[in-house]
Amino acid sequence: MSSLTQIDEAQASRVRYTIWFGLIGIVVVWFGLMPTLGGNLSLYFSLMLWVTMATAFNIIAGFTGYMPFGYVAFYGMGTYATAMLVVNYNVSPYLAIPLAGLAGMMLALVFAPTLRLGGIYFAIVSLSLAVIMQRIMGLAPDELTGGSHGLNLGAKTNRQDGYYAMLLVLVMALTTVTWLARSRLGKALKAIRDDAEAADAMGVNVQRSRLYAWLMSAGFASLCGGVQAWFTGALDPITAFDVLVTAKTVIYAMAGGLGTVTGPVVGTVILVWVDELIWREFPILNNFLLGLIIALLILFMPRGIVGTIMQRFPRTRRLIM
Repeated sequence: MSSLTQIDEAQASRVRYTIWFGLIGIVVVWFGLMPTLGGNLSLYFSLMLWVTMATAFNIIAGFTGYMPFGYVAFYGMGTYATAMLVVNYNVSPYLAIPLAGLAGMMLALVFAPTLRLGGIYFAIVSLSLAVIMQRIMGLAPDELTGGSHGLNLGAKTNRQDGYYAMLLVLVMALTTVTWLARSRLGKALKAIRDDAEAADAMGVNVQRSRLYAWLMSAGFASLCGGVQAWFTGALDPITAFDVLVTAKTVIYAMAGGLGTVTGPVVGTVILVWVDELIWREFPILNNFLLGLIIALLILFMPRGIVGTIMQRFPRTRRLIM
């Protein structure tokens, strides 16, 4: 009986991953063709950015159980690292953006001691660190960060290349979280999320596992910030470290379902399109209607869309990641 169960599980796993990678392939083709089909680059770029941000946030929040309210610090660091390298040192954006990702990971290392905290304490401290980063960039010498006025990439701005760079970062994030879901590290992170002391007693290196998740999550957020700077060409401390970036990331990820691979993707796609539809049809009531939809979603689907489906229809667990 157990051997048959194992065979069934293996078949379900193959079906699940076939469906998932097939969807990723469709996503790549769809977004890849948008510029040639005359699609709205800004809309599709924004959609890819938020899917990536929500997916990266899921690594530290969904898999590990930490809720960094200051998550925008890494996004902002990515934007400024890219802009400073391009504007001040004439570095190619193709090199500046990967370096921005590394800069975000270095910042995560500086923030790493905060991982000793838990719950609301960690959330508040991470938020204060994001505010500190905003002030540092605003008060730094103008010749370095542009001060309160920010920086402008000027002729180095490239919307089409920035669009495809965002597509690459999206695929990297989805591939990484897919690997994480089936890896030993992913299982260790979920054990830490459920009970850190029990995980430690079972031999899981809690501090190291948390740090790995923290670095991956920060790295992708910084890459998003770097690509955003290249795509738009302008940035300033207020927009680069806007807490609304964190708020949107949290809402999109939770709406789909934290702790699942597909949840943040589903939640982001649905809410971004709903937001776009409401903005077109009811521009005056946009914020009110969107807020109402989010409130109802959280109220009636506290586990998110994907999480609720998996809870109410247990058989879907065999097909949904």
